[in-house]
Amino acid sequence: MTTSRTAKTAEERQREIVLLARATGSVEVTALAADLGVARETVRRDLRVLEDHGLLRRTHGGACPVESAGFETTLAFRATSHVPEKRRIAAAAAELLGDAETVFVDEGFTPQLIAEALPRDRALTVVTASLPTAGALAETENVSVLLLGGRVRSGTLATVDHWTTKMLAGFVIDLAYIGANGISREHGLTTPDPAVSEVKAQAIRSARRTVFAGVHTKFGAVSFCRFAEIGALEAIVTSTLLPASEAHRHSLLGPQVIRV
Repeated sequence: MTTSRTAKTAEERQREIVLLARATGSVEVTALAADLGVARETVRRDLRVLEDHGLLRRTHGGACPVESAGFETTLAFRATSHVPEKRRIAAAAAELLGDAETVFVDEGFTPQLIAEALPRDRALTVVTASLPTAGALAETENVSVLLLGGRVRSGTLATVDHWTTKMLAGFVIDLAYIGANGISREHGLTTPDPAVSEVKAQAIRSARRTVFAGVHTKFGAVSFCRFAEIGALEAIVTSTLLPASEAHRHSLLGPQVIRV
């Protein structure tokens, strides 16, 4: 009886940890131990179990949620997390534009920041599935915005499905700025939704060059749908919060890795 009751309590505690991580973006061992009234080692054990089940990814002193087919953070949430880091990454990614005249900008907050950091002193065509990105650039001088049609996803305000991919397949794009929910050496670039995965994959097929930009927490995370291998990227732009050793391991697969 005691074993059954303990196991049930552990399940309830772990469910509460996942819900809290998804609501706040991360959890800390010390705070969880105090809130749940258990030892820190008990919390660490819970986090190990949840990581084994693919629900959380442990970090130094805590854990963050793993996005999956059943859970994905909204654009509104992404616009409030790791913002200074995302702005540094966006600025560095924009500097990789080179002589590109046509650019694909992916959905998401970091790609939107990249779009806003692009130069305004020369003609540029930006192709995007993101309504916020299109709106941010629509009145910008020298920038022509082409918004891909399709079904609009409420959480990200971006278009998907066959209308989007068919339109995108008709273009040859100089440079694609791509985001992902997870990037790992074993599984490549992943995202929770198959419809989003198709758009990202088509953007990479249509582009001569592809740059991935994302915060350090994306690395090692694996989501449901794989849409590209690391070797498909020309460059990876992230922050110095990603250890240099891990950046080097990714660079061995092909792309230049830039940490800012």
